[in-house]
Amino acid sequence: MFIQTEETPNPATLKFLPGIIVMEDGTAEFSSKEDAAQSPLAERIYEISGVTNIFYGRDFISVTKAEDQEWQFLKTPILAHIMDHYTMGYPLFKEGQSPQSAKPRKKLDDDISNQIAELLDTRVRPAVAQDGGDIEFYDYDDGIVYLRMRGACAGCPSSEATLKMGIENMLKHFIPEIKEVRPVN
Repeated sequence: MFIQTEETPNPATLKFLPGIIVMEDGTAEFSSKEDAAQSPLAERIYEISGVTNIFYGRDFISVTKAEDQEWQFLKTPILAHIMDHYTMGYPLFKEGQSPQSAKPRKKLDDDISNQIAELLDTRVRPAVAQDGGDIEFYDYDDGIVYLRMRGACAGCPSSEATLKMGIENMLKHFIPEIKEVRPVN
């Protein structure tokens, strides 16, 4: 197995590409060792001192490091854990556990919310996944769209610009009722 790595716009996050599907449906994020208890791979990666976040996308794993850590010391053990996991054929999640974000999207109750969700799914999420992250539609209320950035996008220095100049402008273009896009933490 050959695992590629890619830098992301967030210097604290590195994207690992194992060359196979990681998550068939949805995504999963582990922001603490406790969250990682549902996934043997995430548990193993969290054994490495300095790891602060793990995100599973369709064909990648994004790992975020603490500010005081260097990738030159973290990259090799992370690669080893990913390689061991897939070589040994371990499951991504423990029996009876399921990723929190892989659940089907709830039915949205208004036309604008459905339009927002469709635009995010078709135009934004694929681009954000290329950078090792994901974007989640949180809410729409009185012209304001609330979005949650995940994976490499959470905490990225350019995420505010992505929300305001990219996503907000695109949504306003297609849905004139939208006034603003705000992040949700």
